[in-house]
Amino acid sequence: MLYKFTKSILLLLFFVVTGVAAVNGQEVYKTELKEDVGANAWRIIKKSYEQAVKEKADYFLVEMNTFGGAVNFADSIRSLLLNAEMKTVVYVNNNAASAGTLIALASDYIFMHSGASLGAASVVNQQGEIMPEKYQSYMRGLMRATAEAKGRDPKMAEAFVDPSIALPAWKEDGKILTFTASEAVKANLAKAEVKRLEEIYTSLDIAAPKVQNYERTWVDSIIGLLVNPLVSGLLIMGIIGGIYFELQTPGIGFALGVALVAATLFFAPLYLQGLADHWEIALFILGVILLALEVFVIPGFGIAGVLGIIFVLCGLAFSMLANDYFDFKVSQPGLLMNSFLIVIGAMVLSIILMVIFGKNILNTSAFKRLVLADEQRADSGYTSSVPKVNLLNKEGVARTVLRPSGKIEVDGVWYDAVALDGFIDAGEDIYVEKHENYNLFVRKLSDRPAVAEVSKEA
Repeated sequence: MLYKFTKSILLLLFFVVTGVAAVNGQEVYKTELKEDVGANAWRIIKKSYEQAVKEKADYFLVEMNTFGGAVNFADSIRSLLLNAEMKTVVYVNNNAASAGTLIALASDYIFMHSGASLGAASVVNQQGEIMPEKYQSYMRGLMRATAEAKGRDPKMAEAFVDPSIALPAWKEDGKILTFTASEAVKANLAKAEVKRLEEIYTSLDIAAPKVQNYERTWVDSIIGLLVNPLVSGLLIMGIIGGIYFELQTPGIGFALGVALVAATLFFAPLYLQGLADHWEIALFILGVILLALEVFVIPGFGIAGVLGIIFVLCGLAFSMLANDYFDFKVSQPGLLMNSFLIVIGAMVLSIILMVIFGKNILNTSAFKRLVLADEQRADSGYTSSVPKVNLLNKEGVARTVLRPSGKIEVDGVWYDAVALDGFIDAGEDIYVEKHENYNLFVRKLSDRPAVAEVSKEA
């Protein structure tokens, strides 16, 4: 009697517990990967997973439709799925090619929509050409290790990359392996072929799933837009153009502001995506400083100017792709050259536009309303060249900052002059030490040798 009573209690508890589970269901957090595997895709998957952990989800589901992308970002997503705290599911709808195949193999369960395909994971460049063996070897290792970690056939995973792998039941010799949905199920690679998401939940015995979808925010959209190569090129043009106009009208601030805003919009999303590192941004800033020194301090154009151009070019190009300092093997092949082409192309186009439209822009009424500029008229004391008068040892005052060139006033007339000491602040007293080929060379009056003062008194 006691045995029957105990059995009845246990059965009652079982039905109560299972009933509660059916009512409450299990948490499924769903996100999408429907773009090339790159910085933005990695950022979205990472944010989605962090939210899934926060929500204590039981399953993390990625609906995928991608033709591949950068191996380094695919590897980051692969590692996230391999080390996930919850069960992971990849729903291939409709493509999981190349890097997408690697990500799919890292999940606990693969489901494929009817008509979907998975495979063709050889490493190719931007033109679709097969890359050298060192790239294929690295990819084969990733595929093999991923398959082994999830109990899948490592040889089959290698066949997605290497056409020399023999799998007579699934592909011809010399061909790269690609599966249809039904083939992947027969090969025990995918769990099931489905036509809608609900069939996935049924296959996983999730009675009443609570599905939450990752909703992309306006910040995600803006960052995704800013890392687009076309937009990056336009921002580079803004940086170069802003610096150019600032040099044309020094001290106005507006053009410099445009350059700073463009630089911020260029580097900030790349930094958030994990592409731009501190040293790359520092390289760019150092290049700008060297160019400024070349223009304002060091006469002529020498090693500082050349290094400045190289540092600016490399700082911008390196920030656009993943690298371990100067090791670019983790990036998708061909991206390094593409980055340099984008930067150089934007710079050349900026120079062409500045040469054609630069003067016209500076003279427009809209631009003049944004800047402070006085018209330098002859009746106001300005002159474009030094008259044939003896100005040697004449005293005057610096009317603008000389760094090293600027404007001085001697006997009520303004002249162009060059500071021999490199820098003279506006308002400081000066004297003319040399006068050569219509160029005046001046020093601070306080630095005038005592001998010259004695000679003057005599």
